[in-house]
Amino acid sequence: MRNFMIVFLSVLLYSNYLPAQKIDNLTSVREMNSDRYFRLHYDNDYFATTDENYTQGYSFELVTPTFKKNPANFLFLKPKNSETRYGLAIEHIGFTPDRYDLPEIQEGDRPFAAAIYLKSFIIKTDTIHKSRFTSSLNIGMIGPAAFGGEMQIGIHEATGNKTPRGWGNQIKNDLVLNYEVGYEKQLLRYKNIFSLQAQGNLKVGTLFTNASFSLNTSVGIINSPFNSIKNKKGFELYVYTQPVISAIGYDATLQGGLFNRSSPYIIGSGDVERVTTQFNYGIVLKTRTLYFEYTRSMITREFTTGSSASWGGIRIGFTI
Repeated sequence: MRNFMIVFLSVLLYSNYLPAQKIDNLTSVREMNSDRYFRLHYDNDYFATTDENYTQGYSFELVTPTFKKNPANFLFLKPKNSETRYGLAIEHIGFTPDRYDLPEIQEGDRPFAAAIYLKSFIIKTDTIHKSRFTSSLNIGMIGPAAFGGEMQIGIHEATGNKTPRGWGNQIKNDLVLNYEVGYEKQLLRYKNIFSLQAQGNLKVGTLFTNASFSLNTSVGIINSPFNSIKNKKGFELYVYTQPVISAIGYDATLQGGLFNRSSPYIIGSGDVERVTTQFNYGIVLKTRTLYFEYTRSMITREFTTGSSASWGGIRIGFTI
């Protein structure tokens, strides 16, 4: 335990010098107290009064036992003696350089990029050993087929902001095929007011290939996400923090797709930061049937000529 606490404090102190996935619906701090629910998530850097790097993302998430018959489940690891939840999500992410209003390529800044994909996932909770195992498969497209330019232009026109003009230089169409596994373990819990978990994730695929380690802490009125769904209480209100350290292998939003190498502008492999950190924090309110969250995130630079970035997001969910 002492070693874990040292790592935790080190991450907090040095997070400005050390990414994680932009949309993470599988971590325990976002536990829904049901095996049947729908949840909407929306990110935008507007919440952090910026308009660059990770500029927008959203997901529509549905969990129901009906998805037990999903053929993709045969690809997932399934530890025994665990409660299992099955889900599908549609996720969309978009990225822009700082001067998104200029039509020419912004050398030294990140390229325009957008991706959309269908995510199949399972959540396995071991209520005895207070741990959970997650696995997911993403299938979709990066490039103009993800309609990131049309979406950002429409939002900016509706809100009276500057019109993005550089989407003609975006990462070109390519396949998104990603596989992810994650393991999370409760390290410490004090009554129903404090909990500390360690989490490791591994992603392999054409969109992101990386490994990450994080510690998440919840403080407030909390119900253990490692209890059986049958024993979950109704009301919860807590704040959480989650520092994340990642080792980066490949990032198609910077380096372009693995198969289509015709993108007009990319970040070279030698300019990608191979060790990065992200710091997430937020507040969650839950009842027996509803879920509300406001979250903020900060990430260190992801390529050598880039800069750190920040954004915010909201989640709204309900049981079905």
